[in-house]
Amino acid sequence: MTAESISFREPPYLSGQPSPYYTPALREWQNACRKFISTHFTPFAVEWEAKGEVPHHVFEQFAKNKFLVAAMPAPLPTAELKAAGIDNLLDVLMTTGICGPSCTINVSPGFGVPCLLRYGKAQLKQRFLGDLFWGRKKICMAVTEPEGGTDVANIRTSAVRSSDGKSCIISGKKKWTSTAMWCTHAIVGLRTRKAGPMGISLIIVPLKNHKGVKVERLNMAGQISNGVSEITFDQVHVPVENLVGIEGHGMKYIMTNFNHERLTIAIGATRQARVALSAAFEYALQRQAFGIPLMEQPVVRNRLAKAGVQLEAQWAWIEQTVFQLSHAAQSATADAEAGAIVAGVKANAGAVLKECAECAMVVFGGAAYSKDGIGSIAERAWREVFGQRISGGSEDVMLDFMVRQLARTVRQKERSLSSL
Repeated sequence: MTAESISFREPPYLSGQPSPYYTPALREWQNACRKFISTHFTPFAVEWEAKGEVPHHVFEQFAKNKFLVAAMPAPLPTAELKAAGIDNLLDVLMTTGICGPSCTINVSPGFGVPCLLRYGKAQLKQRFLGDLFWGRKKICMAVTEPEGGTDVANIRTSAVRSSDGKSCIISGKKKWTSTAMWCTHAIVGLRTRKAGPMGISLIIVPLKNHKGVKVERLNMAGQISNGVSEITFDQVHVPVENLVGIEGHGMKYIMTNFNHERLTIAIGATRQARVALSAAFEYALQRQAFGIPLMEQPVVRNRLAKAGVQLEAQWAWIEQTVFQLSHAAQSATADAEAGAIVAGVKANAGAVLKECAECAMVVFGGAAYSKDGIGSIAERAWREVFGQRISGGSEDVMLDFMVRQLARTVRQKERSLSSL
């Protein structure tokens, strides 16, 4: 029995099944990702997670080999990047079954850079993008706050103009900010105008050795090496030129940026589910109990089947969504419709991970309650379930947002038709 032959170990397109989505170029790209990550990332991921940090040279290695750009959302702005045939590499990163090290690599190019690239003015992009693409700088998104979570419309962190109008003076706190410990800069969501969504703007703030900025690492149950942090801004002066896009448009920018973030989380959580379930499947074939393999027990097969059905349905939904986003026209309406679907994909990914991790815990039995040994893969998956269900917008919020957004889209289309 080889690793490749274990059911659920790989998605169907990597198990010899035909697929309409994966062109020869994309399969070649996936092979390149697998080869690079199998050499430079996977063998060390458990050690990095245990130590709570991924060495900086790993990030530099990804940059040197042009893999940071691959974490960005499709379609890529080819006019600026001169890149083509790039697909998301997160699925391969997550074959480790651990979220923390993958987030350390993915957050800056996947969450921070796209926002700057899409909305930043030319001078701002010229100042930052080169260093970000080559890994000399890292940037995160600082949106969530201690009081309101992902309630973006009610952000409290604020900025006022200095007396000479040249600086923004920032005060407030951000919490649960992924990779802030490792980043040189953050794109901060803050209030520059009146209360409500139209008062929110985005601005780039230095995090290292900048007066008034304090970054404190949070002690997390999972995603240890992700460097999740709380950031305090105490009268922090930043040039007004660091504003991203148009002042007061931050809410729109954040909500659009959420699409790729949530899809990234969904891809990662679904691969974690695959790692956990395939490990349980393999263990059930080998483990003897009551004189027969666990796989001969109908209750075990039933658990594996229920989890497997959910897993493959979720992966098919992800493939369809990625294809649609990669080929959709760029517009406010398209972003809104995509936001609804991505929210559903993200919410369901957490539920599928829960099902697969629970299945693995039960199949491995007592071995899964230890951080060492054969069942540790199930223990890690279970410990990260709720991190994936909450990050990027909690499951219940995502499901509610999905339906509200779909209903709003229907009403808008009805009004458009009635006006003809």
